[in-house]
Amino acid sequence: MKELELKYGCNPNQKPSKIFANDGGELPIEVLNGKPGYINFMDAFNGWQLVKELRSATGLPAATSFKHVSPAGAAVGLPLDETLAKIYWVDDLGELSPLACAYARARGADRMSSFGDFIALSDTCDVSTAKIIKREVSDGVIAPGYEPEALEILRAKKGGNYNVIKIDSDYVPQPIEHKDVFGITFEQGRNEFRIDKKLLTNIVTANKDIPELAQIDLIISLITLKYTQSNSVCYAKGGQAIGIGAGQQSRIHCTRLAGSKADNWMLRQSPKVLGLQFVDGIGRADRDNAIDIYIGEEYMDVLGEGAWQKIFKVKPEVFTREEKRAWLDTMEDVALGSDAFFPFGDNIERAKKSGVKYIAEPGGSVRDDQVIETANKYGMAMAFTGMRLFHH
Repeated sequence: MKELELKYGCNPNQKPSKIFANDGGELPIEVLNGKPGYINFMDAFNGWQLVKELRSATGLPAATSFKHVSPAGAAVGLPLDETLAKIYWVDDLGELSPLACAYARARGADRMSSFGDFIALSDTCDVSTAKIIKREVSDGVIAPGYEPEALEILRAKKGGNYNVIKIDSDYVPQPIEHKDVFGITFEQGRNEFRIDKKLLTNIVTANKDIPELAQIDLIISLITLKYTQSNSVCYAKGGQAIGIGAGQQSRIHCTRLAGSKADNWMLRQSPKVLGLQFVDGIGRADRDNAIDIYIGEEYMDVLGEGAWQKIFKVKPEVFTREEKRAWLDTMEDVALGSDAFFPFGDNIERAKKSGVKYIAEPGGSVRDDQVIETANKYGMAMAFTGMRLFHH
């Protein structure tokens, strides 16, 4: 198949729409179910590149949860502990495969943003992973293959209309890529820059120690940023992104946005949140919304008298600002990547509030000394990669 007609482009009024290989050759995909649209394919192809690179860099199965051409989460297949399995709503599924763990982590990092995601998997989709996908609100999945039973599970989703794409894992795109804007064609070389641990050798802080797991987290953050709309930063911990700030005009706003998401990830693991008692039969999405409100500043303004009874069996105690800060202060050893240099030390100050200890950024700011000094103040280890990772 050399081209595929689509229903419409980004919006229903944008017709005609299709995808085709820019060299005139065969498309490297096969649609096994559903009718993926323009944005679905944008998410699918960007997501596939991300997980393929994560797989290559770490040797572990990888997954990502994409929304509107940026990842909401990305992770590798490390086992889940009891707490993470609970906050990702997979504690009832028994033992999970490494690939299923990767997707549970990618989906669970920011469940609000992952609602209605497009999934990319580095490995053949197994039954364990398909069972997680089956129960989540999602638009589709791309993977290099599917176990027969897994494919049947996915084909039954969304009344038989769930989008399932198989991609040729050996496909290599042309080295030159093109993009049209306002009738003008832009041409550039593909970003084939390889991200691996060698990128973390130029450590510019007094603390030179970046342990193995922290290196993996930094690699995850940098590869995630490579496919995130810029400006962007990514917090990572334990084999997954835990906060991604995408498409902001200033670096500090990226750091704050991603940091707030990392904080929410941590707060969901607090005893107060884990102890919430939900009404029987409430869906996962409604639970996610309720938790997001609960850990907000003024949750009782939203869940007033009577409203909480529709969600909780018992009225939750207020989670005070002081209690939340005390819990967040236990977060440590977080890794932070940035797609461009930090221009001021304020980014480091904000990162410290979310437990960041390891940083990877290109360097090259006229205020690098200030940024390094701030990192040294908190005993952080920071590597200058020398490579910008803008993505538009």
